[in-house]
This record gives sequence, structure tokens and C-alpha cells, in this order.
Amino acid sequence: MAIADDLKKTLTDPTPLYFAAGTADLAVQQAKKVPGFIEQLRAEAPARIEAVKNTDPKVVQERAKGAQEAVTAKVAEVFGAIDPKKLGETAQDLALRGVGVAAEYAVRAKETYDKVAEHGEQAVRAWRGELTDEIVDIAEVVEPAAPAKSEPAAEPVAADASADAPADASAEEKPSARKTTARKSTAKKTVAATGDKS
Repeated sequence: MAIADDLKKTLTDPTPLYFAAGTADLAVQQAKKVPGFIEQLRAEAPARIEAVKNTDPKVVQERAKGAQEAVTAKVAEVFGAIDPKKLGETAQDLALRGVGVAAEYAVRAKETYDKVAEHGEQAVRAWRGELTDEIVDIAEVVEPAAPAKSEPAAEPVAADASADAPADASAEEKPSARKTTARKSTAKKTVAATGDKS
């Protein structure tokens, strides 16, 4: 029973969908920044190319040689400091640190997941709001507001319980009653026509 409840909870949880929507929204936001970044690269490219052209190859070789010597000295220092007796203790210590780091990354990943899902939920709400506005705009274009038609002269109301009702309510009820009457008469004509054919 617990498995079914967990499965139901998992399948009805909208968080993964919000995460996907948030990811898509963030990707769109980042994609909007790309043209500006490309323009910046275009502006900076000539200066960088000129700097590379003016660089002396001997200076670059000397810097590379110095970096290589520093890395070699550091590696020799690390291997020289390793004591075989302490190697087992160090391995256990590193394993425990690795577990701690993995747990920390899991917590950070969950926090990031929740933030992106929250962003996605807000994006979905915004999209729904924009969609609603677009639907209203389309509806106004397709069906513009009808000009107010003049109502026929009000018929005298009998002095019974309907006299207490407001005049607007009775005016609204009368056209709807007429519409249903028209529908019924059309339906009767259809039935009568099909009845004559049989």
C-alpha cells in the first residue's frame, strides 16, 4: 500500500514539470544574452588578435618553461611527503571527506532543483497570464462588444410575486425564454418533418 501511495504522490507531483519549465525559461533568458556577447567578442577580437601577433614567442616559451618547472617541483614535493605507514589513514580520511563532500553537493543540488522548480512555477503562471490576455484580445477581435440594443416596451407586470422582482431580472429572463421557445419550435418542426416521411 505504501508503494502505491508513493507512486501516486510521485505521479501527481508537478515539481518535475515546473523544473523543466524553469529550465526552459532560464535557457531562453540566457539565449537572449548571446547576441550581446557575440557583439562584445566582435568588438574585442581585433585587439586580442593584435596582442597575439605582437607577442614575442621567446617570452611565451620562457613562461611555459617556468610553469613546467613549478609543476614538476610540486609533484616531487607531494610524492616525497608520502609516508607508506600513513597512506592507509590518509585514504580513510579522504574517503570520509569524499562522503561529506558528496552529501554537501546533494544538498546543494536539491536546493538548486527547488529554486529552478519555483522559477518554473512562476514562469508557468506568467505564461498562463499572458495566454489569458491573448485569448481575451482574440475574443474581442472575433466578437466585438455588441452595441446596446433598445429593449421593446416593457409589458405590464401582473400584481403577483413577480412584481417584487427587479425590472432588470425580468427583462433578462424574457429574451432567454424566447430563445428556448424558438429552439423548441425548431425541434418540433424537425420532428414533424421526420414523422411525415415515415
